[in-house]
Amino acid sequence: MDTTTHDVMEFLQTTARSVGAEIASPWFYLQFGLILAAAGIASATQAAVRSRVDLTSLGMGWPAPLRHFIRVMVGSAQTAVFTLLVIVSRVVMSHSTWPSRSYLLMVAAKLGLAWLVIRLVTSVLRNAFIVRLVSITAWFVAALSIIGQLDGTLEALDSVAIVLGGLRLTPLLVIKAALLLLIALWLTNIASNFAESRINATTDLTPSVQVLLVKIIRIGLLFVAIVIALGAVGIDLSALAVFSGAVGVGIGIGLQKIVANFISGIILLADKSVKPGDLVTIGDNTGRISAMKTRYISVAAGDGREFLVPNEDLVTQKVVNWTYTDKNTLVKIAFGTNYDADPRLVCKLAAATAAAHPRAQKGKPPNCILTEFAEAGMKFSLTLWLADPDGMDNVKSDVMLALWEAFKQEGIRVPYPVREIRIRGGALPVETTVEVPS
Repeated sequence: MDTTTHDVMEFLQTTARSVGAEIASPWFYLQFGLILAAAGIASATQAAVRSRVDLTSLGMGWPAPLRHFIRVMVGSAQTAVFTLLVIVSRVVMSHSTWPSRSYLLMVAAKLGLAWLVIRLVTSVLRNAFIVRLVSITAWFVAALSIIGQLDGTLEALDSVAIVLGGLRLTPLLVIKAALLLLIALWLTNIASNFAESRINATTDLTPSVQVLLVKIIRIGLLFVAIVIALGAVGIDLSALAVFSGAVGVGIGIGLQKIVANFISGIILLADKSVKPGDLVTIGDNTGRISAMKTRYISVAAGDGREFLVPNEDLVTQKVVNWTYTDKNTLVKIAFGTNYDADPRLVCKLAAATAAAHPRAQKGKPPNCILTEFAEAGMKFSLTLWLADPDGMDNVKSDVMLALWEAFKQEGIRVPYPVREIRIRGGALPVETTVEVPS
């Protein structure tokens, strides 16, 4: 049996003997009963407080730190009452008999007080998962320290190791690194959010440049946080060089698309070809860019849908940006009339109808031209300019409806095919003729 195993077994045997001796004492059951009674009273007190106290209005008008402290203490009334009752019981027993006979009460009081302090400290955090993780970890460390087993636990965690090259990896080292990384990432998130708010408040930068700066700051802070956290626990970063080759192979084989989308996102932010707020058409999808992420952009359509388009597609495929240089948009409307109509009158009537629309630009009057003498009639093309591409399909529909009413008033007819089927002798063949009314 090696030295490490012997130390662990000796530690477990000593702990078992100590616990057995404590349980065998009649004072243990007295203390245990007092703890249960304190827990029951504390639970009833918490229920009464929740039914009678409104935390949202509690402390209104008080200074923010004092209001926050009062709300946290009222929300943790059960723990506070339990701790107070146990402390009182401990004081009474320590004056009535030997202090060693109230050891369990002392431990329970310290644990309750530690939980109150942890609850107050973690109340400034907003992420529920992080709050739970930090609270449980801190309370577990406090509990080991209270019962005097912290040093032994740390030694046991540091005694088991795996050596990878020049790196000695132990459970204690992993726990320390995870905690420091968690704290560093939390501070990084706060710093990056502050920087993002300051950058977004700057009106001198375009939206694409703002997004680019935010991404660079986040990536830079993340890298610095990782380096500092790993260095703080004593990990030599040069010892991790053995993993760089594996990471490179992983990127080359399995992460090609992710890296391509990341680089494409940086290119899009740098060349400003698309930016948040632009109206774009990608394939059959049209909408406004609502967000630009590291891997994709979000295009919000007018019907409530939101398309997530990989950044690589925007770099390698054709993209129609309706607002790249300016927002002026040309709307084209194709229509036809029969040959009895005067083409000059049709063009004049169509241009006047389009100009009457409230969204038509006054500085760029609509224009109508004759494009073709077709078999079914004359074909025309009407164009008008809008100051913004939003709702251009609605504008097109409004103009076509107004044009239909104007044609009816002037007696201008729109050609449409008429099919007549004749069956001779009640059997096939079937002769089909198409007539176009003049």
